Amino acid sequence: MSASAMSPAQTSPTGTSPAHASPADASTVETPPARNDRGIPRAVTVSAWAVPVMVLAQFALLAVVPVAIALVGALTRVRDRAVRGAAVLVAVAFSIPLTVWLVRPDGAQSLSKDIHPAFVGLIVAASIALIAGITRARRR
Repeated sequence: MSASAMSPAQTSPTGTSPAHASPADASTVETPPARNDRGIPRAVTVSAWAVPVMVLAQFALLAVVPVAIALVGALTRVRDRAVRGAAVLVAVAFSIPLTVWLVRPDGAQSLSKDIHPAFVGLIVAASIALIAGITRARRR
């Protein structure tokens, strides 16, 4: 029986009969591409590094952007509870002096001038905890 006389169900994708099919003709199982970041979005990692840099460089008010990105990204995209907890800690540590600065009528012109050094240390420590959590989650 020739390959042309066979029904489509009896022929292989290359048009040969199954009896003469080579191992290369067998269907292959596709595996998903290897992920090197293990579910931690790059935006969360970059934001975790940007928060302490911006606060220490006296750009505390602009640091609200990476704090928000790290918080939302960690809560929605990261499965590791330690990373999510550290992101919440960064957000809370940042929101306290921000709220005090916004509510106080006699506050300084900028958040960087009004923030207490202890809060700067707390924000940096919380950011270091977030960075350590991200690093630990990636190595697993």
